Amino acid sequence: MSFFETNDGVAIHYEELGQGRPLVFVHGWAMSGMVWNFQRELADRHRLIAMDLRGHGQSASSANITLEAFANDLIEFFTRLDLHDAVLVGWSMGVQVVLQAFQPLRPRLAGLVLVGGTPRFSAVADFPHGLPPVEVKGMGLRLRRDYQKTMGDFFKSMFAEGEPDREQYQRIVHEMVMKGRSPEPEMARKALQVLADADLRPILSGVDRPVLLIHGSRDTICLTDASRYMAEKLPMARLAIVDGGHAPFLARPAEFNNLIKGFLEEINGGH
Repeated sequence: MSFFETNDGVAIHYEELGQGRPLVFVHGWAMSGMVWNFQRELADRHRLIAMDLRGHGQSASSANITLEAFANDLIEFFTRLDLHDAVLVGWSMGVQVVLQAFQPLRPRLAGLVLVGGTPRFSAVADFPHGLPPVEVKGMGLRLRRDYQKTMGDFFKSMFAEGEPDREQYQRIVHEMVMKGRSPEPEMARKALQVLADADLRPILSGVDRPVLLIHGSRDTICLTDASRYMAEKLPMARLAIVDGGHAPFLARPAEFNNLIKGFLEEINGGH
């Protein structure tokens, strides 16, 4: 178990495994770096690093829960570990963190993998590919009324009908969710507000690194059309739509890991 302290005094937890090109994983809202355990097989050729965002997992809570703070932690993390030629893998809210941090990290990056993401979580007139704002607001209200039930309902909604099977679902719950620790209710509400407010669309055209977008065809949290939109706006993007819901790396790890391996081979071939 490793930690580093940010410039504003927040202890950030991370785990690492393996050697080689760094693959840095950034989890989604109310989760932790533990969600990437099914990707550990990639450590046979790469240095896997999974950090817990501030207020999540084993990282310390903070009064400053903003997209800028999440991104600054990631930037500091790269500097402290002196990471270069890395591939950043972001999921859901982690996609927004990765995009926010891209320009400062650009010299240190070989590529990005954006999983189940969206540049804007809430829909507006010129971006219909998000959730209705009233739905996001309603979730915030439910978090206040019954935090545990709302978190449980959200977790179940990450998966499409028929995935994963019962045995794998129990393994995910016990090995990745329970061990990863849920954020404190106030941290979760603040992070949900980050999702509701963020708009990363202006950044997309400047992401001049290879990008693999992976999205479930039945994702009801971040809509599949959001990744189709990003694929059109990102200069060097490839989109892989897989069957299933919001967390293909949990529900279909073998398929997901093969997509990652293929993308890494493409990057290596370009060097």
